[in-house]
Amino acid sequence: MIDYQKVIDYYYPEETMPELREILVKHSRYVAELAAKVCEVHPELKADKDFVYAAAMLHDIGIVHCDATGIHCHGTEPYLCHGVIGAQMIQEAGMLDADDACAVARVCARHTGTGLTAENIRERKLPLPEEDLVPETVEEQIICYADKFFSKTHLDYHKSYEQALHSLEKFGEHGVKVFSEWHKRFHVE
Repeated sequence: MIDYQKVIDYYYPEETMPELREILVKHSRYVAELAAKVCEVHPELKADKDFVYAAAMLHDIGIVHCDATGIHCHGTEPYLCHGVIGAQMIQEAGMLDADDACAVARVCARHTGTGLTAENIRERKLPLPEEDLVPETVEEQIICYADKFFSKTHLDYHKSYEQALHSLEKFGEHGVKVFSEWHKRFHVE
């Protein structure tokens, strides 16, 4: 079992960053609970519910190094980089066994939007490695899907499907199409 709390405690000590820790934990818990519910409602997906919950709790671990003062992030990196930064943090922390660290790192790196291709990154000149960062496993897809329903700036608000879909429109038709397909497979209501 993945000890996600140990990782959160290590990178987000309550004594020194209580506001950011609260935002991270609350947002992540909402995402984890919805993702776990998808696993329960859709047993045909054969998703690993325990992994999904733990990885969802860690998917945004990299925000601590980003510049997003509205959510108490006082780092120097662009917010867009939080996924790949989180992946690196998970790998370097040495707190998870190698297989779990690799799988959680993939979730971190691949949850932006509905994923980014190397072509997207190159064409848009994004400050990310030019590689495909697209959710591939069902667990990665479920977490990415669940994440779209929750914001870190409006913590207690659960977006509707239409609102989540609308928030993806500015990034192009491909993301909207992927999210719509995921909704058909993963919806819980």
